[in-house]
Amino acid sequence: MASVETEPDLLAPTPATGHLIGYARTSRRNQLLDRQFSALTAVGCKRIYRDQLSGKNADRPGLTEALDHLLEGDTLVVTELSRLGRSLQDLITIVTDLRRRQVGFRSLHEQLDTTTPGGRLVFHVFAALAEFIRELIVEGTHEGLDAARARGQKLGRPTVMTPDRIRMASELVGKESVAAIARLLGVNRATIYAHVPELQNRHRTALPRARAQRNDQSR
Repeated sequence: MASVETEPDLLAPTPATGHLIGYARTSRRNQLLDRQFSALTAVGCKRIYRDQLSGKNADRPGLTEALDHLLEGDTLVVTELSRLGRSLQDLITIVTDLRRRQVGFRSLHEQLDTTTPGGRLVFHVFAALAEFIRELIVEGTHEGLDAARARGQKLGRPTVMTPDRIRMASELVGKESVAAIARLLGVNRATIYAHVPELQNRHRTALPRARAQRNDQSR
């Protein structure tokens, strides 16, 4: 019988028997990492990985390398939480994965340490808060959609084919090719076929004829 993977207990103890591994990040390449390096070195980090790019960037090669280097019993150290996570949910995801691997996490500025009871409790609250915020966003979105439907508002992306554009396309049918009309209006041919009544009828009859021709050719 396959085992069911369970989420790690954020309050469970994390052993801190290995090395301290630092991670530093600045938002721009011309910003210096000296202050972060000094702080991480002062607390005993044996190795420090770096990124010089926006925290909103999902591709952070320095962080990826740091996470790959960490072994059970090690602790990842940052100068402050904003250096690690792009958002609260991103932060919770990273720390939860570290705890699953029996790796600790420390943030110097916020004085958080998941190898201590107090630090584990704070992250437990963070995780609950992130889930609460997510549920509020989902609930608010559904309520907004329901209210819009009740007002008779059409949902979804507005069509680019306004009545004036449809009338213009209809006037050009027979004078210009569908491809030329589409280029003129800045849309694709499928949009023209979908909105111009004259072309809709022609398209419906043309499709079965084209399929029949292909079938005859394949025999």
